[in-house]
This record gives sequence, structure tokens and C-alpha cells, in this order.
Amino acid sequence: MKSSISILFLLLSFNLSAHLDTTNHNMTIIVHTPTNNLQESLDFYTKLNYEVISKADPTLVTDGKVIIEINPDRFSRAGIKMYKDLWASEVDQLSQLTKVHKTSDGHLLNDFNGCWIYLVESNPTFDSSNKPSASGATGNFQGLSLESADMEKSIEIWKALGFNITMGALDKGFLVLSHNNGFGVSLMQPQSCPHLFFNPSMTFFNGKENLGIIEKIRKANIPITEEITYFNKEGIVDNIIIRDPGGYGFFIFSD
Repeated sequence: MKSSISILFLLLSFNLSAHLDTTNHNMTIIVHTPTNNLQESLDFYTKLNYEVISKADPTLVTDGKVIIEINPDRFSRAGIKMYKDLWASEVDQLSQLTKVHKTSDGHLLNDFNGCWIYLVESNPTFDSSNKPSASGATGNFQGLSLESADMEKSIEIWKALGFNITMGALDKGFLVLSHNNGFGVSLMQPQSCPHLFFNPSMTFFNGKENLGIIEKIRKANIPITEEITYFNKEGIVDNIIIRDPGGYGFFIFSD
């Protein structure tokens, strides 16, 4: 995930750092992760210095930038939740592209890549604008990353949800789609990233601070899924991948 893709990540880091506010424009977007052991998941996030902002119904944690719902429901899956009053026009369009399932509080679909998208037809029951000044040990959140076997279909899905291409291009093998509230989704074509890839994964770009962040994660006794040395000649572990108990990936990268 270097060369031209590194340029993408540097631009994405600048763009999202300046504009990320997942609660603006009558839309709230949060990360949604499943668990079969709620306490285990809470322990994972608190070890990483995330703050618990709601213990139940829903269980929510934050690093001060993104809100993550930990859902113990046995039917929950990894993805995102998007809240607004009505999704009728988007569902009409999405239904031409993929199967959209009706749920008790809205709709559910998949983006073709294993990322479940929950469309909730209401305002959040929590105050999504009141994020504490927590500072997660994972560093600078920069949205989701997805590896896509069919970029054109993926683009159609995310565009129907209100995302627009803000950088990258199909012929370059990567692109970023951003919502007008700043939440970004990076799409990678197959064989772009020389490391494990879990759909979906949260991405954190930390520049020169990443080695220190990796050390903090080690000291917190968080299991490391992959130590990445591919991008440097000295064999230094300068990027890592971790996963939460529900399987959500975390790319802890320098760029």
C-alpha cells in the first residue's frame, strides 16, 4: 500500500483531518461492530484509551473522532450505521443495484465487499455531537478501507448513499468516496495491498508518530494480527494490523 497509493493516503489524511464531522448535514454515521462477548469488546477498546459514552442500548465508545457501536445482537455484522429521517429515495435507487432488506428501524444492505450498511430511519437515541475529548491509542482515524472485486459496482452503491469520489481514479486502482459530513471510504482494487486485508477495516494514518503508537498498543497487550515490514528496507515493523473481538480490522499505518 505504497507508491501512488501512499499519495492517496497522504491526501486523504489531510482532507479528513480538516473536515471530518460525522454528525453534520442532518446525517450521523457511526462504525458498527458485532461481538459475542460485550465485556471482552469493551476491555479491548478501553485498553486502547477509547471512552465509553454509553454502556447499553446502544453500547458506544469513541476515540474523540469516530463513534463505534458495539452490538452484542447475534445477528449483527461489521459495517456502518447511517441515521436520517427517511431513506425512501435512496432505497429506490439502491434496490436497482442490490437486495435491500427491511428492518424494524429502517433498511439493511451489503456493499458487495462484506461491509454491511444499516440505514436507520430516525435520529440517534444518543447525542452524537457530544464526543468527549478522548484520544484513542490508535491515532488519527481516517475512515474505512475496503478491498473491492468490482470497483464499478461498489462506486454505484456508495454514490447512491450520498458519497462522491473525492480523489483517486478507477484506472489507478484506488479511489476515495466521501460523504458531505466528511466520512470517507477508500476502495482498493485486488492485489493493491501487500498485507492482510479485512473488509471492512478502520484506517488510522499517523505519519512519524506511528512507531510510538505501535509501542503503546504493544504495552496495552493488544494482540497484533500482522506486523508489517514490507515498506522499509531495514525490516522495521512500522505498520501493524489489529482486530477487535468482533473481527473489525484496524490498519495502524504511517501513511
